[in-house]
Amino acid sequence: MSLRIALNEALKQAVRGRDELATSVLRLSLAALKDRDIAERGKGREEGLSDEEIVALLQSMVKQRRESIKMYEQGHRPELAGKEAAEIEIIEGFLPRQMCEDEIRAAVDATIAETGASALKDIGKVMAVLRERYPGSMDFAKASACAKTLLSA
Repeated sequence: MSLRIALNEALKQAVRGRDELATSVLRLSLAALKDRDIAERGKGREEGLSDEEIVALLQSMVKQRRESIKMYEQGHRPELAGKEAAEIEIIEGFLPRQMCEDEIRAAVDATIAETGASALKDIGKVMAVLRERYPGSMDFAKASACAKTLLSA
């Protein structure tokens, strides 16, 4: 099932179940998706966003909420930070499972061996392969830090 259909079905269930938070988050997500679809049509892409692009959109929404949580915590507004955290949980339900630290390290190790990277200057090669293979499921900031550590050793 495509991610677009899954979001629409989840919205229908949230409305039927009178889950106000989920309804709000899903409507906001679908509105952002529709906005991006319209922008893509202006560029000549009639089919809209692919599932990979929808995942990237949802990840950016999670990132925005994480930044908001930091701001709310600095402003001593734990109730708003809690609401943002609940929204993140709903959005993450539609994202691929994120790799843990050990899985990231193993993937970086394998990619370094495969690409023949031996110095810090080769990190771009390694990261390009990782981005291609693990879109949406890897935290590339952590992967980059891991690659730097392994290549500088």
